Amino acid sequence: MDADVTPQSVPHPYWPRDLLLERYQPNDKAAWQILAFLALSSGALWGATWLLAGWRGAAAAPVGFRRRLVLGWFASCAFIHLVIEGWFSLYHQDIPGDRSFLSQLWKEYSKGDSRYITADNFTVCMETVTALTWGPLSLWAVVAFLRRHPQRFLLQLVISLGQIYGDVLYFSTEYRDGFRHSEWGHPIYFWFYFVFLNALWIVIPAVLFLDAWSHLTQAQRALDSRARPKGKQH
Repeated sequence: MDADVTPQSVPHPYWPRDLLLERYQPNDKAAWQILAFLALSSGALWGATWLLAGWRGAAAAPVGFRRRLVLGWFASCAFIHLVIEGWFSLYHQDIPGDRSFLSQLWKEYSKGDSRYITADNFTVCMETVTALTWGPLSLWAVVAFLRRHPQRFLLQLVISLGQIYGDVLYFSTEYRDGFRHSEWGHPIYFWFYFVFLNALWIVIPAVLFLDAWSHLTQAQRALDSRARPKGKQH
């Protein structure tokens, strides 16, 4: 028997098909269970935040319908960035062979982008920055809007811009790689996991960025108006 044994790839569902994964263990949770967890946890957070915004003991002033939706978005972002992406940041090396629920979540998502199952340098760095910055700031944004803190729209603008920037890098780096980390055109893995789920973090932050821009511009205009000397201007 030859002593020089070459590591053998374990069969896996990821792309490219010749990807070498030595420690891979397939999930024992069905995809629908993982997706149901995401949907239910996000829905519960939106519902809890909605109720919290209507509780006089939590909100400094009445919170309107659209602003409650924004608070639900930031609460969901805090959970996803801190817990789910934070898990990847901490345990990215262990995910292929791990069967804890969040590791299985990432293995399922990796069918749409195998950079996560291989702990690609870009994804590790991006997710670590996201977990450490946009996660805590999203939580802070919820509190700031509930308490009508003067920094609330500044937080909304900074978080939204950061999310857009990260997602643009995410898509553009995969584009430059020729979309080779997923099965091109697959209705679930490519279009739903890779395109749709990530596009949410461009479309919604773009709307919130413009909203924050408008509020901050109006506030600066009002401040400039009050600071202008009274009387005839020359």
